[in-house]
Amino acid sequence: MKKEKQIIGHGTWLDKVAYELVEREKKLGRSLDLIRTESGLGASGIPHIGSMADAIRAYGVTLALRELGYRSETIAFCDDMDGLRKVPLGFPEELKEYLLMPVSSIPDPFGCHKSYSDHMSGMLRDALDRAGVEYVFKSGRETYRSGVMRDAIHKILLNAKVVGKIIKDVTGQEKYLNMLPYFAVCKNCGRIYTTQSYRYDPEKNIVHYRCTGVEIRGNWINGCGYEGVADISRDDGKLAWKTEFAARWSTLDIRFEAYGKDIADSVKVNDIICREILMFEPPFHVKYELFLDKSGRKISKSAGNVFTPQEWYKYGVPESLLLLFFKRVTGTRTISYEIIPKIMDELDFLEDVYFNKVKIDNVMEREKLRGLYLYAHLLKPPEKPSTHIPYSLIVELSQVAPEDKREEFVISRIQRYGYKIDDKSLVKIKLALNYARDFGKIAREPVPLNDAEIKALRELILEIKNASSPTDIQNMIFNTARKHGIPPPEFFKKLYQILLSRDYGPRLGPYIWDIGLDKVVKIIGETIESSLRSKSC
Repeated sequence: MKKEKQIIGHGTWLDKVAYELVEREKKLGRSLDLIRTESGLGASGIPHIGSMADAIRAYGVTLALRELGYRSETIAFCDDMDGLRKVPLGFPEELKEYLLMPVSSIPDPFGCHKSYSDHMSGMLRDALDRAGVEYVFKSGRETYRSGVMRDAIHKILLNAKVVGKIIKDVTGQEKYLNMLPYFAVCKNCGRIYTTQSYRYDPEKNIVHYRCTGVEIRGNWINGCGYEGVADISRDDGKLAWKTEFAARWSTLDIRFEAYGKDIADSVKVNDIICREILMFEPPFHVKYELFLDKSGRKISKSAGNVFTPQEWYKYGVPESLLLLFFKRVTGTRTISYEIIPKIMDELDFLEDVYFNKVKIDNVMEREKLRGLYLYAHLLKPPEKPSTHIPYSLIVELSQVAPEDKREEFVISRIQRYGYKIDDKSLVKIKLALNYARDFGKIAREPVPLNDAEIKALRELILEIKNASSPTDIQNMIFNTARKHGIPPPEFFKKLYQILLSRDYGPRLGPYIWDIGLDKVVKIIGETIESSLRSKSC
């Protein structure tokens, strides 16, 4: 007899990770009183979708751990000791005078925060707060300043030669064979990466350094020549990235941290240092793929293709962004504004599954979909389903609405189609109208057609050109379907897919009449041509 698979928690990858993490911690014999997950918060550039994804995934694992009955919290660690390597696009050129200074030492160019790093990390914290994510914020600078990482830094510097060899063996990088993995902030010029640390005094806990200069992106930046000392008990400097993770993990007792494949070698180095130097078993990891833009480039501040969470919030509810992050953790993801309507519609579908309005026969699949809906709402789902107005319907109606009365027009038509307008509906309408204003229309997915459907649709577009009312159109669709031996429900479903990229929607007669007969004829005609081209390939 075939053994059925057990559903863990809510059946998602988050639940599986939480379960495996707990089992690992039990084997290690470590306390399970509080299980900490961690995410880094970058503060050197504009936070993008990928930056937020790190924190969301860590919090998702925290939620899954809580569902398994364990106390858990997420640490959001802001690397505000990082040096500014480049002035981001759109920022004042005056920032060049602060290059390679810690971002927490640079004034906010916009004047609304205490520092450059506060401005950048503040954008990400705002995005997390708007999504309802709970986290414990830790400033890198304050952490170093407090001296809490001193013991870890001390052990790493005492074993600098071993650390240098580990880094070389894993990454091939040789520079830490000849210098300490610690960057002091020059007391003379204020820069961080221009310094080289060459000797550690373990009795006084101080590092001796010279401000010699550094090569950044192929350009050499001279140091000021100053020689001084840095106290590892203060924020006089920071560990190199290839050792700092290990110090953080051991100091803060971190049990989970995900990472992108672009830093896999650094994580491997830190894992080894954690075990062999700091005698701390490193966190349970999940490696994820990166977000790419439509051209296949990595989403990043340096690439100049930043897509911020705030931009998403102009067109989609926070739950839709959470769904994007929680859907899966593996596989490269292409992200663009075009996916927002799809994710918004997917959120509606998951709500229907959750409230049993859509039946899913496969038990594991049903529980996974219900679980995704729960996590997209941070385990605080609504008590009842909302009105599901298709996002694409709002966008299409806005195209034919009077420019000065778009919202009123859309609401009146939607009510005429029988949809109830509630508070959530109004939010969705405003978001979709923003999308229509900025992007014009939603890219339609190809809809496959069989020969009978092509013949029926060709006849229908000839018929509806002469329609004199919405009722005429509704009857024409029924009659055309029957004439060509197609069950009317199937023919209507195909039209919804063509016009709204989903299987259902408003009463078609009034909707087609509202958006315009010529427009509908054009859309159906393009779909037929596209289907014929795909058949001939």
